[in-house]
Amino acid sequence: MIPQASASVAAQWWRQIQPTFEDGTRNPQGDRAGLARLRRCATVADAMQEPATIALFRMLGLRNPDYLPRVALTAAVLASVRKEPRPFIRFARAIGPKNPSEPETAVVKPLRFRRLMEADTVDERLTAFRRTVTLADRTASPRELAGALLFWTEKQRQRWIFDYWNAADSAPTQGEAQTDNASSTP
Repeated sequence: MIPQASASVAAQWWRQIQPTFEDGTRNPQGDRAGLARLRRCATVADAMQEPATIALFRMLGLRNPDYLPRVALTAAVLASVRKEPRPFIRFARAIGPKNPSEPETAVVKPLRFRRLMEADTVDERLTAFRRTVTLADRTASPRELAGALLFWTEKQRQRWIFDYWNAADSAPTQGEAQTDNASSTP
């Protein structure tokens, strides 16, 4: 089982391999070549063979090879991220439409988002998440993205759809719902 703290560890790994620190100074531990190789991996199987992926696997404290594809997917997608958003905003919310009634305002259009949500295999998710990160100007929270990729479930998918469409803001409050029900009664 992958530990819940893994998303934070993956974000730490991402910061360690970046060629520069947040302030722009050179990171002596950065792995520009490793990031480039991960970005060029066409499949998760390719990413599994990268030393940077193995380093992440070890940092996560994993021993079971069954987890390697998820870790490789995470490493390959995080390699596409260049910066973290300030202030933090959920990634699915950041790529979604400003207003649910105006889907054309989305950074990632609804059809592309649907493809992302319907991606079943790790290779399909690799392609879809990379494209999404690119459309988001390579800006994402490594911790949030790693958590989604390492623990992708139906519940996670539902959360992303909810956030993408900003469903929390569009849902009527309990008082509004009661008013609507009262006005529709003949």
